[in-house]
Amino acid sequence: MDGRSSKPIESGLQGCRSQSAARALFRFQNITCQRKTSGPARYNDTVQMRRQARSTIKIECAPNLQQISWLVHGFSTRLGGFSKAYGGRALNLGYTPEDSREAVDRNRAAFLRELDKPDWPLITVRQVHSDLIWQAEGERPAVGDGLLTSREGMMVSVRTADCHPILLVDVKKRAVAVLHAGWRGTVKRIAEKGVGEMRRYFRSHPEDLRAAIGPGIHGCCYEVGEEVREQFQSQFAYADALFSETKESDPIRERYPLLFLTARAPGHSEPLLPVKIRLDLVEANRRQLLAAGLRRRQVFASPLCSSCRTDLLFSHRAEKGNSGRMMAVIGIKPG
Repeated sequence: MDGRSSKPIESGLQGCRSQSAARALFRFQNITCQRKTSGPARYNDTVQMRRQARSTIKIECAPNLQQISWLVHGFSTRLGGFSKAYGGRALNLGYTPEDSREAVDRNRAAFLRELDKPDWPLITVRQVHSDLIWQAEGERPAVGDGLLTSREGMMVSVRTADCHPILLVDVKKRAVAVLHAGWRGTVKRIAEKGVGEMRRYFRSHPEDLRAAIGPGIHGCCYEVGEEVREQFQSQFAYADALFSETKESDPIRERYPLLFLTARAPGHSEPLLPVKIRLDLVEANRRQLLAAGLRRRQVFASPLCSSCRTDLLFSHRAEKGNSGRMMAVIGIKPG
């Protein structure tokens, strides 16, 4: 799980390169070609032409949002960029201790160019795993984990490396939101509160909303402690459905079971093998969106697990803290 996967880059998400970005897909390289020139019979004149080389930046999109003509959105991956701290040519979009600010600035500029919005302001927040959600109207809130806006011509964003980004779109009011949902934000109901803030600021109705839960760590890999489960159980009646348990294997016990037989009275035997508890953050946030009034068909969830797919995505856990940051962005086209 923590190694680089050899799987092809396929998912339920779809690449979302715009037509203009596709035209800018290549960088120029000098080559030589032959052409006939005007004037006297002079063939095989050599001229400089420029061939374009394919960009390696890959951006994922949610299928349920791609049909909205006035919307721009995307989930970055680790592929293509200028950061050398994370395996070379990585698209790190967060200011991390291991990377230079210059590389991150170049990555952010390249990311916006790929979305065909190089001149749009990129609005971010200092994320603290909270349930604080701000309205972004040109100012930059200092601390929080969510942004929403109805202003055209700018991107609101969050950064992730296992936590899940959530995008909300009101298709009638032309309003959007982006949320950062780790386990702490999820137990504080940030997804549910995001829908509530859309209603408060824009008078959004749940039936007009579309939601997309972006790439992040999935239940196959997200091991947590008993204290996390207890916090969810204190907040959600359905909490037990969000967790799974597996017992750690012990090859010695399995091969030599007689060595571990005991004559002790019941209740005084050796403790059982450790149990691994895993949390399904995708389902936890999906249920919050459904509780807020959305229907299942209005919610898309990426099948990509950041811990499984370190060939494509950054994962703080799988890479033992030495990880870059991905970015989820959403914005409204003028008009």
